[in-house]
Amino acid sequence: MTLTNYWWLLIWMFTGGLFFTLGIPKQQEIVMGKKEVRWSPVASALFVLPYILWAGFRSNFGDTPAYSRMYDLVPSTIGQIPEYLADNSKDKGFSVLLVLFKMVFGNSKWIFFLIVAIFQMTCLVVVYRKYSEDLWTSIFLFIVSSDYLSWMHNGIRQFIAATAIFACFGLIIKKKYVPAICVILLVSTIHASALIMIPVIFIVQGRALNSKSILIIACAVIGIIFVDQLTPILNDMLADTQYSDLVTNELWTNDNGTNIIRVLVYSMPAILSILGKKYIDEENDPVINICVNCSLITAGIYAVSAVSSGIYIGRLPIYTSLYSYILLPWLINHIFTKDSARFVRVVMIIAYLGFFYFQMHFAWTLV
Repeated sequence: MTLTNYWWLLIWMFTGGLFFTLGIPKQQEIVMGKKEVRWSPVASALFVLPYILWAGFRSNFGDTPAYSRMYDLVPSTIGQIPEYLADNSKDKGFSVLLVLFKMVFGNSKWIFFLIVAIFQMTCLVVVYRKYSEDLWTSIFLFIVSSDYLSWMHNGIRQFIAATAIFACFGLIIKKKYVPAICVILLVSTIHASALIMIPVIFIVQGRALNSKSILIIACAVIGIIFVDQLTPILNDMLADTQYSDLVTNELWTNDNGTNIIRVLVYSMPAILSILGKKYIDEENDPVINICVNCSLITAGIYAVSAVSSGIYIGRLPIYTSLYSYILLPWLINHIFTKDSARFVRVVMIIAYLGFFYFQMHFAWTLV
């Protein structure tokens, strides 16, 4: 089920979404001590199934050929693991994962891609179904923001780490830091960038737009202004790590930074949160407070990546931007009147479809 016509991403989003919204009754559940209306687990699973299959049986999009070659070179016995790890010092957890997959499933790399896609999408849909007021909108935003293709068809190591941590959202809300940090440390062996979430799970606690959030914005502004002075410092900090050549290699030096349109799109939840702070404070919902603070981190990192490296810095926000897809439906429902919310929702859908077209046609030339 290889995706060759990328318009199917939208066709299924609207046709499948309409069918499951109207055709299968929703159910009441207790979420954070309150009765909420949610999609049924069956409807949720069937709705995202095509996206799982398209990611599993992918074409050669992005770094898929590199992962295919990597899988072909992986040994298939436990006895070969030490030698293989000695030759692959970077992110050894992922190397072990590849070996285990090959031992069980043999040379079928497509089963590997499919199981990874199942894991990633399951982490997303379970969290969105539980904590988002509108599952359809959360999945819509994930697809049309280009995150789906950018991460489930590309960059899968980092997205395994990001979705595994995202699945721990309940632990973060309840401030169960020890198990959350254990998960972060585990998935950091798959992609070391996951370690950024250890300070983040503490920073995002508390009320939305608190003093820690203001500090994040201040740090982002300082990073933008003094990026040329901070680059050598970052180079020294990474000198004895596997990323020692990060800021001096060709990818970094030739990188023009994240496109400003992308920065603005991913900053909109943070901007709306600032405008609707009064309503957020009145609700004082711990889920939304965390999502707001995550949106500020996303906007701050993206702003810095616009003047530094879109390839490296611009990949870090995936750890916090996923929470914005819970936040945005909530903001639309709570900071606008009922009639205004309908209008804003339509504008949001049109705007994100415009960004989807920009990314797919102009940036990637896929449609």
